Amino acid sequence: MLAQVRSYALFGLDAVPVTVEVDVSPGLPSYALVGLPDKAVEESRERVRAALKNAGFPYPQARVVVNLAPAELRKEGSHFDLPIALGLLAAQGVVPLESLSGLAVAGELGLDGALRPVPGAVNLALGALAEGKRLLLPLESAKEAALVEGVEVWGAENLLQAVAYLKGEETPQRAEPEDPAVLLEALDLRDVKGQAKAKRALEIAAAGYHHLLMVGSPGSGKTMLARRLPFLLPPLSQEAALEVSRIHSAAGQALKGLLRNPPFRAPHHTVSYAGLIGGGAIPKPGEVSLAHRGVLFLDEFPEFSRDALEALRQPLEDGVVTVARAKASLTFPARFLLVAAMNPCPCGWYGDPERACTCTPASRQRYVGKISGPLLDRFDLVVEVPRLTPAELARAPEGESTEVVRERVLRARERMLVRQGRPNGELAGKALREHVRLTPGAEALLQAAAKKMLLSARSYDRLLRVARTVADLMASERVEEAHVAEALSYRKTL
Repeated sequence: MLAQVRSYALFGLDAVPVTVEVDVSPGLPSYALVGLPDKAVEESRERVRAALKNAGFPYPQARVVVNLAPAELRKEGSHFDLPIALGLLAAQGVVPLESLSGLAVAGELGLDGALRPVPGAVNLALGALAEGKRLLLPLESAKEAALVEGVEVWGAENLLQAVAYLKGEETPQRAEPEDPAVLLEALDLRDVKGQAKAKRALEIAAAGYHHLLMVGSPGSGKTMLARRLPFLLPPLSQEAALEVSRIHSAAGQALKGLLRNPPFRAPHHTVSYAGLIGGGAIPKPGEVSLAHRGVLFLDEFPEFSRDALEALRQPLEDGVVTVARAKASLTFPARFLLVAAMNPCPCGWYGDPERACTCTPASRQRYVGKISGPLLDRFDLVVEVPRLTPAELARAPEGESTEVVRERVLRARERMLVRQGRPNGELAGKALREHVRLTPGAEALLQAAAKKMLLSARSYDRLLRVARTVADLMASERVEEAHVAEALSYRKTL
């Protein structure tokens, strides 16, 4: 007897429909699994056998063939356990075949028949929504999948309960998300003493979505500043929250609710190329995609591998990253705000007022030279964060709170969206020239600076964008000389 169960293969951020075909026919007992399964799928045979036995269901003493169609698509993951088990039961007449109509199934089985959560529940729900099917998942995964509006999701704790649903012995309960929106408590900018210029750069970066590089000695507050940046950004819209949640779900992170806060990712400098950009036989999103719509913070910037840093150039420009492999080529969203921090030299004390630098000029040059010119050119803001002495820390004013600065950022961002529909950091070409209107004094200053500093065309445009953001924070319709002057002050030379 043949039974068919709908499931999905997770392919990047997409859930590709897969039909699990189970055929039970007379013959010597055997089990064949075909359809390009990976090791986790192949091992489902033993998990399914033990789960059926321990849950009190028969395992067929016959010739069993399981096909995962389409056969040319590579299948990976343990979430095919439940559809295979239900297919075996349906092929034996334990579960009515008609109960599987209009239903999609995914879930990992324990040996006792318990259902364990699977990664990518949000993406599975989007796949079911696209096909107009109901979705049966382990209870924890079902709560995550229920974050997607418009799809009916059933949650089951074990195989017995899933079968009871299909046989009509229990009424399926629609899963509900535990918390429709997860919001984090904001870190306060007042915790960072002094550093008025760096805080201003942080405000400009948040308002216009400008990439920021902070240079300073150890303990100057670079990391504290970076960790407060996400709380200056506007909360994610419903569409953006679902997009971000989808990426994190595909990466295997369990979600209690939609991610409303812009994400903050801070990978260690030993992160591999694949970990930063994405990779795998079937590519998975890397840190640049997990930081989509949020902040990617790279501390000890020159210590990252050269290949990984150079790979940032394309997503910084395009907002997407393409990972090509022999078996698959996938494109992931990667529109993030890059914030990097570095010491001025290998020992970290070059230019410090109290501690002497032990580095030679050549070693300092090699250290800074680890960052290529084209990558450095992609930072809109480069700011020095000097270490304050204990006496300076004691005298430093408390400064403005995150809430006060965030209000200014939100007002400036609203001006940008009304005027051009996007943050200033994303303006390019004709739109940049159209929306950045300079006063004669501002234009003269900009031309003189471009000539003196030998600015590239990209640097010139970035200077225009920063000046436009400064003007927006000052609620000015035109970019004035003072706005250009402030923008120029963030062009520190390493």
